[in-house]
Amino acid sequence: MTDLTKNEIHALGEALDDEYGAWATYDQVIADFGAAPPFSNIRDAEARHIEALHSLYMLYGLPIPANLWPGKTPRYASLQEACEAGVAAEVANGELYDRLFAATERPDILAVFRNLQNASQKRHLPAFERCAQRGSGGGSVGQRHRGGRGQG
Repeated sequence: MTDLTKNEIHALGEALDDEYGAWATYDQVIADFGAAPPFSNIRDAEARHIEALHSLYMLYGLPIPANLWPGKTPRYASLQEACEAGVAAEVANGELYDRLFAATERPDILAVFRNLQNASQKRHLPAFERCAQRGSGGGSVGQRHRGGRGQG
C-alpha cells in the first residue's frame, strides 16, 4: 500500500498521462511522415520519461495506468504543423510541471518531475523550435498528406 496523498497520486497521474500523450503523438507523427528529426529522438526520450514515472508507481506500490493515447492523438497535415504543435506541447509540459511541483514535498518525486521538466524545456522545446523555424524559413521539411486516414 502507498503512503502518498491523493494530491501526490493525482500529480503522478497527470504527469504520466502527459508523457503518454506526448509519446503517442510523436509516434503518430513518425507513422505519418517517417522518422524525421526531432520526432524519433524525442519519442525515445518520452519513453524514458514514462519509465521514470513507472518507477515511482512501482516504488509506491501503485498500479500503473495504461496508455490510452495511441489512436487518439492529433494528426497533422504537414511536418511543419507537427513541429509547431511540438513547440506548444513542450511549453504546456513545462507549465504542467510548474503546477505539479506544489503537489508534493517528496524529494524522489520532485527530482523526477524536475528532470522531466528540464528535458522538456532545455532539449525538446529548442529542438521543436529549430524544426518549426526551418519550416517557416523556407527550408524543406517535407510534407506528406494523411492520405484518407481520418483524425485519430
